[in-house]
Amino acid sequence: MVAPDPADLGRGVLHPARAAELISVERLAPAPAVARFVEFYWVVQWDLAGRPPYEQKVLAHPNVHLVFEAPRARVYGVDRSLFVRRLEGAGHVLGVKFRPGAFRPFAGHAVSALADRSVPAADYFGPGTDEANALVLDGPSAARADAFLLPRLPAPDPVAEEVAAMVERITGSPDLRRVDDLARELGLTVRRLQRLFAEYVGASPKWVLRRARLHEAAERAATEGALDLAALAVELGYADQAHLTRDFTAAVGISPARYASSD
Repeated sequence: MVAPDPADLGRGVLHPARAAELISVERLAPAPAVARFVEFYWVVQWDLAGRPPYEQKVLAHPNVHLVFEAPRARVYGVDRSLFVRRLEGAGHVLGVKFRPGAFRPFAGHAVSALADRSVPAADYFGPGTDEANALVLDGPSAARADAFLLPRLPAPDPVAEEVAAMVERITGSPDLRRVDDLARELGLTVRRLQRLFAEYVGASPKWVLRRARLHEAAERAATEGALDLAALAVELGYADQAHLTRDFTAAVGISPARYASSD
C-alpha cells in the first residue's frame, strides 16, 4: 500500500503523518440525487500484517456517518469527545458522510439522540442492509453505495438544508467566534438556534464553533515546525494561550505543544 500524503487524510485525523504510514483514504463522489444529502463517500484501507494493532484518533466533524464494515453496517452519530478506532490485521470500510443536518430526514427524530453512539444501520435503512453491507465490502465503490441509498432517499427537508448552510458558515469562517453573533446574523434567537442544532446536527452550535477552532489548531500543530501558541490563540479568537491549551488538552488528551512534537 502506498502511503498517502498526510493532508489527504482530512482535517480532524490526529497524527496524520503517522496515520499515513498505515492507512489510505479515498474520497468518492455520490450521484447527484444523493449529493443533496451526502458530502462524499470515503474508503479507508489498512494492512497491519506483522504490526501491532493501531488506534486512530479523530476529532470528529458535525456529521452523521453510515459505515459499511464487518460484521454489520452501522450509523455513527456526532462524537463530541474523541473518536478512537482500533485497527488490526488488514481490512477496509466504506463510509457515507452525510451533510450536517441531512440525516434528520432519514432518522425521523432529533439527531441528538445519536450523539456519541452508534447503532446498527438496519435500524434506519431496514431490510436488505446486511446484504448490502456484504456487497459493498466485497467491492467498495460509489456505484454500490449509490445503489443502496437511491431507493431509500427521503423527501428533501428545506430546514435541513438551511442548517447545513449554518454549519458551513461556522466551519468556513474563522472570523465567526460567538453563537450570539451567528444568531444575530441569521435573525434567530440563540435558543432557536440551539434547538435547530439539537434536532438536525446532534451537537450544539457552541460545540461546532469550538470544534472548528480545534481542527485548525490541530492542523497547524501537525504541520508547522515552530508553533506560536500565543499568536494562534489570538487568531482563533481565544482569550489567551491558556484558554486554547485547556480546550485542546480536554479534546485531544495532550497539550498542543506536546501534540506538535509527538508525530
